[in-house]
Amino acid sequence: MEKHLVVALAYDRLCTFEFGCVVELFALDRPELGVPWYDFEVVAVEPGPIRAAGGITVQAPYAPALLARADTIVIPGWRDADEAPPPALVDAIRAAHARGARLCSICSGVFVLAAAGVLDGKKATTHWRYTDRLAKRHPKIIVQPDDLYVDEGQVITSAGSAAGIDMLLHVVRRDYGARIGNLVAQRLVVAPHREGGQAQFLPRPMAHDEQGRLSRLMEWLRSNPSLPHTVNSMAQRAAMSPRTLQRQFQEATGMGAMEWLIHERVALAKDLLETADIPLVQVAERAGFGSEESLRHHFRRLAATSPGAYRRQFAGAV
Repeated sequence: MEKHLVVALAYDRLCTFEFGCVVELFALDRPELGVPWYDFEVVAVEPGPIRAAGGITVQAPYAPALLARADTIVIPGWRDADEAPPPALVDAIRAAHARGARLCSICSGVFVLAAAGVLDGKKATTHWRYTDRLAKRHPKIIVQPDDLYVDEGQVITSAGSAAGIDMLLHVVRRDYGARIGNLVAQRLVVAPHREGGQAQFLPRPMAHDEQGRLSRLMEWLRSNPSLPHTVNSMAQRAAMSPRTLQRQFQEATGMGAMEWLIHERVALAKDLLETADIPLVQVAERAGFGSEESLRHHFRRLAATSPGAYRRQFAGAV
């Protein structure tokens, strides 16, 4: 059985950080995971030298033909959102999409996908500095300005820089399940999944003590998901008014307190479905949903599948 081939694009004036994220996720051997990890290659979209941010020169094979057999193609940014990508690259992206390859972009890399037309009629995101430009230039794209990443199945786009890590970990979770995704995140020393959107990273004043109270509350909620939380009970524990609590959650995560908690409970349910051979009613209780009906409703809403189907796909698969 052939391994899944991931190809990262390199180009002159390469975005070094975004490129490094792709290398870190897919190029390193990970024997401790016990799964057949990805094959990884780099393809230059133009003859060298390939200069990268920070005064680095990257040597990459100029082998565009390799894109014809890539299972996943990652575009780690693009050198200039206002510069059209080379026609040969656009044609290769279209051909890869037509044969079913998965296409991923980080930050300004979305403009390469947009130029190829593979995002028309689909949702997509990019760095908050570029969302308006993307929407105006490509009106057929449904731009999601607040999302860290958007998964449209075959095409996945992410916001700026570090949001690429969120998106790439999501790709790993899609391929191998939450347990393997969590293990990779641990090795990277990052959160397995960040909730909320880009709104949390826009400049907004927040008092230091409020940040501390909110973060302590979040950690306590993650440790006690099965308790019957309400906005009022959370506000009381954080020593805030309910209105202040909701505002702080919205500013920090892009969602209200209860919606954030539901996302955390679904994430816990995924872990339990993968690792614990217990009935769904117990999964619901441990994750804090209280009933199978509530678990099924929220799980399908956020994971786009049922708990049973998720368990069949990922439990014991790794």
